Amino acid sequence: MRRTAPGQGLTPVTGAIDVHTHYVPRGWPDLGTAAGGGDRWPWLRVTSERDAMIMVGSEEFRRIGADCWSGELRLAEMDRTGVAIQVVSPTPVFFCYDRPPEQAVRVARIFNDLALEICAADPSRLLPFCQVPLQDPDAARAELDRCLAAGHRGVEIGNHVGDRDLDDDGIVAFLQHCAERDVPVFVHPWDMPTSPRLGRWMAQWLTGMPAETHLSILAMILGGAFDRLPPSLRICFAHGGGSFAFWLGRMENAWHRRPDVVGTSSRPPSEYLDRFYVDSVVFDHHALRLLVDVVGVDRVMLGSDYPYPLGEHPAGQVIRENPLLVADERDALLAGNARTFLGLG
Repeated sequence: MRRTAPGQGLTPVTGAIDVHTHYVPRGWPDLGTAAGGGDRWPWLRVTSERDAMIMVGSEEFRRIGADCWSGELRLAEMDRTGVAIQVVSPTPVFFCYDRPPEQAVRVARIFNDLALEICAADPSRLLPFCQVPLQDPDAARAELDRCLAAGHRGVEIGNHVGDRDLDDDGIVAFLQHCAERDVPVFVHPWDMPTSPRLGRWMAQWLTGMPAETHLSILAMILGGAFDRLPPSLRICFAHGGGSFAFWLGRMENAWHRRPDVVGTSSRPPSEYLDRFYVDSVVFDHHALRLLVDVVGVDRVMLGSDYPYPLGEHPAGQVIRENPLLVADERDALLAGNARTFLGLG
């Protein structure tokens, strides 16, 4: 765990880079027809020029606005909030990991091509990340390569495929391909467990998402994925890494005291902190200070979850106004670390 001293200055930093935003196109072909059958496909119920509802079959999933599909609106908001660059990633409801691979490929191609249209408003500032059919490593590699050739700058993946975590051999093979292509990977939680207890107070999002992200980092460490992957892999976990930073000491204690049951990693969890990044969307000054102290000031990047209501508005506020960070730390979190992660120099 790496601690740095807090400071007093609150000099604002412009030209920030937001590595965690999402898009939704304003429309797409009927997926049941395009993908080759099945039911409960996502579709968009457009209610006005500026509002729509994502539907999954007959059920309402999420209300969205034009900032999801309008590159021009995104750029205007970025100008207002001092954001120079956004990483524009899929909304996980479209991953389709539970579908047959050939259907997931068709869906990925549709949304990846539409993402390029949204980002065409300014490709130097809106950097598209693609989605891939992660349930089929060969198909995932092929779609990634197609997207890179078309202009995508990275890939967003979900944190699991059914019961397969990120230490699964097939997923590790895909991440190896990303490392070989020098492609940044953004990991987003999705498909959280449901139960009557989690159905209240948005508990799926308030407890399930942090737990899923924590579990995915755990799988990479204790499942030995980082030991099998090259250090050159650039991978970032959303939502501040979930609850990982707070419970690293518990993992460390378990690794040393119960090595017979805790994972297959060659080293204790604290020795893998230089293998991944996390975003900053933790909403609290003290939580962000803890995150920086645990994973390192060079491993945290601005993320806002724009444009969704549970995201940070304005982007980067918890970094810019944080009295527990010094100016150099704010610079690193707002842009410097993201430039390294994205390979921008």
